[in-house]
Amino acid sequence: MTDPTPAAPAAPKAGLAEDFVDIFVSPREVFARRANSGFFAILVIVTVLIGGLFLINRGTLADIMDAETTRAMAEAMKSNPQMTDAQMETGKKVAGYMSTVGVFIGIPISLLVIGLAAWLTVKALGAQISYGAATMIASYAYLPRVVEALTVSVQGLLLDTSVMTGHYQLTWSVARFMDPAGSPGLLGLAGRVDLFTIWVTALIAIGLSVVAKLPRGKAILAGVIVWALGGIPALWQLLK
Repeated sequence: MTDPTPAAPAAPKAGLAEDFVDIFVSPREVFARRANSGFFAILVIVTVLIGGLFLINRGTLADIMDAETTRAMAEAMKSNPQMTDAQMETGKKVAGYMSTVGVFIGIPISLLVIGLAAWLTVKALGAQISYGAATMIASYAYLPRVVEALTVSVQGLLLDTSVMTGHYQLTWSVARFMDPAGSPGLLGLAGRVDLFTIWVTALIAIGLSVVAKLPRGKAILAGVIVWALGGIPALWQLLK
């Protein structure tokens, strides 16, 4: 009687540290091994990383945020001429506080919304994926934003940000070369044509291809749809 063929040893499990490297060099492997792992842990880690870098970059962004807040308050005064200077200063303080707190609230909300968009897109294309898996893909795909935040730190060291008046001037998008005081809607749309936004979109398409088993063409289409859905707020603002 012959011995049965021994089963192949299970592949060693990779930790999150390996994920953070592999997402940049072999993203398909990351999405394959995390397909059923949930999204909460990676969502929290991405939020903490980007939020922490935002706090580190506050000095670099201070003048830019002040210029944007002043511009927004000036527009508000046009609509409400009764607004006093004291109210305007209070508004600036509140805006500064909300920008700090908001990054830790806005990032997870954004990831949950991107996950929803990816989930609905996959269903519309006739494939199946859970909302949790779609949000996991969105969370891992957002890791290039950490690199983007690091480029802001580097630009803060190399450039005179005190003369900048819009946050798009620190991005790698078409909006970088546009007037910061121009149409917010147009700036938002131009800001979607961005190196890191396209990178995130490509990772979402790869993740959907792996987890939802989408063919290459449908995965690319899904990525384009998710990217286009992200531009709806800017388009709405432009149309208004």
